[in-house]
Order: sequence, then C-alpha cells, then structure tokens
Amino acid sequence: MAKFINPFTDIGFKRIFGQEISKPLIIDFLNSLLLGEERITNITFLDKEQPALFEDDRSLIYDIYCQTEKGENIIVEMQNKSQPYFKNRSIYYVCEAIARQGERGTDWKYNIDAVYLVAFLNFCPMDFDKKFRSDIGLADKGNNKLFSDKMRMTFMQLPLFTKEADECDTDFDKWIYVLKNMETLTRLPWAAKSSVFKRLEQIADVASLSRQERMKYDVGLRKYRDTLSVLEGAKQDGLAEGRAEGRAEGRAEGRAEGRAEGRAEGRAEGRAEGRAEGRAEGIEKEKIETVKRLKAIGADINMITVATGLSAEEATRILSTL
Repeated sequence: MAKFINPFTDIGFKRIFGQEISKPLIIDFLNSLLLGEERITNITFLDKEQPALFEDDRSLIYDIYCQTEKGENIIVEMQNKSQPYFKNRSIYYVCEAIARQGERGTDWKYNIDAVYLVAFLNFCPMDFDKKFRSDIGLADKGNNKLFSDKMRMTFMQLPLFTKEADECDTDFDKWIYVLKNMETLTRLPWAAKSSVFKRLEQIADVASLSRQERMKYDVGLRKYRDTLSVLEGAKQDGLAEGRAEGRAEGRAEGRAEGRAEGRAEGRAEGRAEGRAEGRAEGIEKEKIETVKRLKAIGADINMITVATGLSAEEATRILSTL
C-alpha cells in the first residue's frame, strides 16, 4: 500500500483541496498558480457542485467550488479522462457558473463576479497544444489586450510535466510534481523546509484516514483503477482495429499503386519498344532503297555487298523482293 493517497481519486482530491483543514493548501496552490497577478488571503467553500454533463462525469471528474475574499469564483477540477466535445464542455461549465449569478428584475446591472476554471488534466486532449499549461481568457484578437477578466480557464496537462524534484524551482512546480508523483513517494521532498508541504504530508498520509474514510478511499481507488483499466482496454482495442484497418487500406493502396506503376511502366516500355521497332524498320527500308538503286545501275551481288556492308544472304533476300 502506498504511503500517500492518490490525488486522482475523488476522496484523495477533495481531502487535499476541498476541506476546511486544507484551506492553507489550496490558498497556497492558487497563489502559486496566479503568481504576479493577485494574492488570495482567504477562500470560502461553496456548496454549488456543477451538474454532470455526461452520465459518467462523476466517475473520473471531480471539482471543488470556492470563492475568494474579492468575490471571484474558482472551480478547481480534476479530470482523469478525455471526453467528446471537451472544449465546449469546459466553456459551458464556466458560462453556467456566470449565468447562475443573474437576478430577476430590472434592478440588476449585470454585476457579475469573475469565474476561474483551474483544471488538472490527467491526459492530453488531441486538440490542445502540446504544452503543460494553457491559460485561456477573453482578449482582443488583434492586439491580445484583455477584453474582460470575468472568465478564465487554466488547463494543466499533467503527462506533459516532466520535471524531476531537483528541477522544480518555483512553488508551482513543486505542487505539480507532488500531485503527479504523490502515490509513489515515501516522503514529500520539501516537507522539512515548508510548512505548507509539511501540512500536505500529514493530510495526504493514508495512515491519517479514519476507518470509514479508509474504506471509502479504497472503494474509490478500486473504481479509479478499474475505470482506467477499461479505458486502456478500449484504447488497445481501438489501436488493434486501427492497425487492421490500416493494413487493409495499405494493401488496397499498394494494389492501386502497383496497378498505376504497372501501367506507367507498360507505357514506358511500349514507347521504348516502339522507338526501337521504328528505328529497325527505318534501317531496313533504307537498305532496300540502297539495294534498289545499285541494281538499277547494273551492280552485281558482289558490288552490292561491298557498297552496303550487307551479307550475301541479306543482299540476296532483298533482291528477291524487288
């Protein structure tokens, strides 16, 4: 059994980021994420869980909804698998959180609070750039100037984070390294020097779970692993089908290319043979004309062979046709 909980399970993720005693952890993480932009000093957890857009959303997609002291709404989400229409789903997710702030009546002046989506992706969407972090906002397309700060989405493709512990220079890098590798670690690298990581080490220790929490965690962990196993099986089946289809298409293309090449080679050979035959016929015709002229002036067979270079047999054959 691993020493630390798996943060990619529902219980593990929410234990690290979604409970009152872990507030310092999520505040520290968000500040490292937004370094140089703003400083969060407090958050409030909101009981506004977003609805699932697909039947199996809750199996491998978890979220925490919180609000800063400035009124910004932050959705921290862990997604363990891709799904159809992923980008559209993310946009809808954020826009729905914005739309919920609307009030009935004419007195409301569209005074909405910002909504941030912070998404850990335990996969790489096919239509994303191949980089670890993407920050998406509303900006002028011409000059990239910020149009509005009311919506922002930050995606972190965890498989593309490849730094080792000694390469993590920033607190943000350290957070990502720990989350990605937590289940395989026997100790957190920076716990001795950082109160935040020391607290994380305590909260994430499997031994700190109560009996009831441990039972729920074990069930969640099995479900997480079983689902990933099913997804991997489907992926392998897809690869096998793709290879089979590819081989079939390759053979068909090969036959088509072979026929095309055969036709091309045939045409080339035909042209070459035609030219050779044409030259041979021209030479033969020239020989006949030469023999005809020599015969007309009374040359005998000996004179014809000397003048044309033909053998006596060839000269005799031509004379017989005249």
